[in-house]
Amino acid sequence: MNIIRENIDELNAVIKLTVEKEDYESQVAEVLKNYQRKAQMPGFRPGKVPASLIKKMYGTSVLVDEINKLVSENLSKHLAEEKLDILGEPLPSESQEPIDFDKDEKFEFAFDIALAPEVEISITKRDKIPFYTIEITDDLLDGQIKNLTSRFGENKTVDKTTDKSLIKGNIVELDKDGNVVEGGIFAEETVLSSSVIKDEKIQKELVGKAVGDEVVFDIKKAYPNDTEISYILKISKEEAEEVKGNFKLTISEITEFVDPELDQELFDKMFGPGVVTSEEEMKDKVRKDLEASFLMESDYRFSLDASEKLKKKLKTEFPEAFLKRWLKMATNKEEPLTDEEIDNEMPRFLDDLRWQLVKNFIIKKNELEIDNEDVVIYSKQAAKAQFMQYGMNSIPEEYIDNYATQMLQDENQARQIAEGAMNEKVMTFVKEAVKIDEQTISRDDFNKLFEQK
Repeated sequence: MNIIRENIDELNAVIKLTVEKEDYESQVAEVLKNYQRKAQMPGFRPGKVPASLIKKMYGTSVLVDEINKLVSENLSKHLAEEKLDILGEPLPSESQEPIDFDKDEKFEFAFDIALAPEVEISITKRDKIPFYTIEITDDLLDGQIKNLTSRFGENKTVDKTTDKSLIKGNIVELDKDGNVVEGGIFAEETVLSSSVIKDEKIQKELVGKAVGDEVVFDIKKAYPNDTEISYILKISKEEAEEVKGNFKLTISEITEFVDPELDQELFDKMFGPGVVTSEEEMKDKVRKDLEASFLMESDYRFSLDASEKLKKKLKTEFPEAFLKRWLKMATNKEEPLTDEEIDNEMPRFLDDLRWQLVKNFIIKKNELEIDNEDVVIYSKQAAKAQFMQYGMNSIPEEYIDNYATQMLQDENQARQIAEGAMNEKVMTFVKEAVKIDEQTISRDDFNKLFEQK
């Protein structure tokens, strides 16, 4: 098989593969022979179907399959041997001549390829990149403690209503004179929340009530949202839109969410038996967990800022025409993207590609590698991060280890974890190579960084 590469320009080339009869003849003959041995047709004994008939029936399809295999294998081999750094995958060339598998014995295939541009950037201490440390204020710490402890609270029956009570009772529609409307709206054992009442006067009237007390109020003033009214009155939203006037609530039950006591039983539930033994230790543990969580967020923000800084150093052009063709084929094949969708997608795609080239340059230039230990460590970090997303900050190590092991057993997750471990190694290198501009920032201001365009 003859393979040549014709460079069109610095970023585009065509690879041509010429397949001669001697390249495929023996493979095709062997496959047809296997077909003959297994063939069963009326009028012939098993395995005795004439070779000419087998060739007539299957010859072309076998020829196409075997040639496609040869082309694919030799194209991949050529790219590897020539150490060609390409973008995307080879595409059937737009200059491909028609092929007639029924008549021809010699076949020429042409593939367009996009060559990755040469990358050469410098990363020095003259490059300053911010690293934001989120300040843990007392209010932030107290709020986190409140969020954590409230998970172990419970609803309890109380004697009197407050502005935080859940009130259960029967509610009935009244006329202008305060009488129950005959055949009017009536909801039995409905539940409403004092805290979401919008009218301050009505909210105050509901405070201090006991079971059996009656309260009359304008439901539209209390709950301007028709969805809330439909829930309380147990009617459709369309019916709720027409509701007006006063309703009478007769209270049958009052409950309120009560935070748990800050005692050893709570500490054991939150962090495990004996890990925390006092309120002061609990605050210290929550602070450390917050610091660990915020550090991950800070590292993520640093990775964004670093990639933006380094991408700007890359001054290169891309073979956009080829990449648009490849992107269209690589995306949903059942419903290919339209040309307009491809145009809209290209800026983001090229931005990701620019960072990939920078990252590959850093890896190759500095001979960065990851081993199994790096992958295992990163998988545990990923497992812990997933638990932390749900507020589970004190998971025993054995659970984290088991979850990390399960993730690594999944091929897709294992590949993503390996990529994550390499990304982390790249960022570790960048942190050491550039000048870090350390800044302490509030939680709100840190969040605003992601709102900026």
